[in-house]
Amino acid sequence: MITRAELKESCEQALKLIVAAGIHLSETESVKITAADFGLSRLREEGIQILTMFETDRVAGKILVLLPYQTIPEHWHPAVGDDPGKEEIIRAISGDLYFYLPGEDTLKHGFIVAGKEDCYTMRNEVVLLPGEQLILQPGTKHWFQAGESGAVMYSFSTTVRDILDQFSDPNVVRETKIVD
Repeated sequence: MITRAELKESCEQALKLIVAAGIHLSETESVKITAADFGLSRLREEGIQILTMFETDRVAGKILVLLPYQTIPEHWHPAVGDDPGKEEIIRAISGDLYFYLPGEDTLKHGFIVAGKEDCYTMRNEVVLLPGEQLILQPGTKHWFQAGESGAVMYSFSTTVRDILDQFSDPNVVRETKIVD
């Protein structure tokens, strides 16, 4: 749960990072930025700001923004019926972006959110520089984090079913509740 004031402030900060990254938005798009706190009520620590540019029955394009040191909780995109799950391409645009995937523990630049060692199990660190991209196959457990500058990235994916994403943290609730 986050307050309307927290939502407004995080979206305004996200817009500033998007503009600083050289991405031009229409006035309509700039007010469509939203935020997700994953029901943890710690948006600045565990959350993300999202602008959905387009979404059809088959593909989606989003701008994802992490504020400085913000982390998106460890998750994966599960199979749904005959569909193997969402395949996603993340392309770094600006800032400091650290991805964590299955593999050897190489965590160096980022950090595990305090008290959440059991919820952030992927420790194979991939540093994405602006212009670099990462392809996430369906079902790949991952999490990501921004460094000191925050991070702006594109997310291009197959059908979005974010509400069905699975999380390592049992306290995560996918729908963000906003209170006044």
